[in-house]
Amino acid sequence: MKFSKYSTHKDEELVALYVTSQRNEYFEEIYERYVNKVYRKCYSFVYNQEKAEDLTHDIFLKLIVKIGSFKETSKFSTWLYSITYNYCMDQIRTGKRKTEVALYDNMEISDEDDGDQLDFHGNEISKSMKQMAADERAILQMKYQEDFSIREIAETLKITESAVKMRLMRSKEKLKKIYLENIAVFVLIIMKILSLFENDR
Repeated sequence: MKFSKYSTHKDEELVALYVTSQRNEYFEEIYERYVNKVYRKCYSFVYNQEKAEDLTHDIFLKLIVKIGSFKETSKFSTWLYSITYNYCMDQIRTGKRKTEVALYDNMEISDEDDGDQLDFHGNEISKSMKQMAADERAILQMKYQEDFSIREIAETLKITESAVKMRLMRSKEKLKKIYLENIAVFVLIIMKILSLFENDR
């Protein structure tokens, strides 16, 4: 991030200054801080550079309109992530019927959950996550890449904490299944290649 005279200001301070004064320089500082983060989040939904750029542009247009409604009940970054998530999901759902799933209360997932030792930053896991639905991928990213608490995820998605726990468990199980299937396919390919070498001897 390039240095500016507002670099020491907190996000919430900049929001308040922009809302009260409507001076573009305050919003521009917010934009500079978050445009790349929002773009990366959009890209993680669509895996297409042009679409991610369009989504990012739209989200900041929405932010200009909605920024006056920001209340400091959560961090600005959490609030902006919520706008990003909801807008991306709305675009993905366009023309599709959303399938509702049952959500249960007593799931053993907490803020100390370790992700069952899966490295959510690893390349193989990242490849497997691309095969998941956008909403499944997003909730895993919030928990294991963005370090959101269960409460913060619930606020972002506007669902209960128990629903968050259920969705996390279902998404984790699906990710592990895809991951193991991919590994199995890779092993079979290696075995096939080795067998071809054996036949050539």
